Amino acid sequence: MKHGKKYLESLKKYDASKAYELTAACETVKAVKFANFDETVEAHVRLKLGKNQTVRDTLVFPNQFKGEKKVLVFCKEDRIKEALDAGAAFAGADEYVEKVKGGWLDFDIAVATPDMMKDVGRLGMILGRKGLMPNPKTGTVTNDIVSAINELKKGRVEYRADKQGNVHIAVGKTSMEPAKVAENVQTLISEIVRKKPADAKSGYIQGVSVSSTMGPGVTVDFKEGE
Repeated sequence: MKHGKKYLESLKKYDASKAYELTAACETVKAVKFANFDETVEAHVRLKLGKNQTVRDTLVFPNQFKGEKKVLVFCKEDRIKEALDAGAAFAGADEYVEKVKGGWLDFDIAVATPDMMKDVGRLGMILGRKGLMPNPKTGTVTNDIVSAINELKKGRVEYRADKQGNVHIAVGKTSMEPAKVAENVQTLISEIVRKKPADAKSGYIQGVSVSSTMGPGVTVDFKEGE
């Protein structure tokens, strides 16, 4: 891939062949940024997974960096008030199923009670493409809609390994204190370790790096078991 002049200049500001202690790596990401906007800081974790192994879950970062999300709850009429009182931006049944069918997607996260999934399932082609489909594995298909909304509004996010065994996820902003970004990265790593498949072999975490949206990657000095 051909990189621009600013990117190449940023590479001269640090040792790209070196692995940095986590906080120092986040400090380096901030020091070498060159874009004139508040870039997102991303963590990249490379995992060693077997053919049929996967890692997927949700977490709440200790240091939030995103605006409040609009939550849509698919639920029956008798639970609409409960959902709205808990902080949902929208709640309802057939009317919202029809709105989404018509192309309406003015929300950030969708939650559904189990008794709504027969209808919500018909929206798979629309919601699935946008990553908005409620899923019991991520806690977005649940009867405990109050707890789900509270966690989502606190910033609960999903992480998952792709087919190559890599987890890519936003962990902060370049305007944040590097120590707070590092704390978020550590939380992510701890959660990934917690979800390690029982039959995973040694060397489960192959590597960790951090980067800003436009900037180069910085390798983190990570050793499994730390």
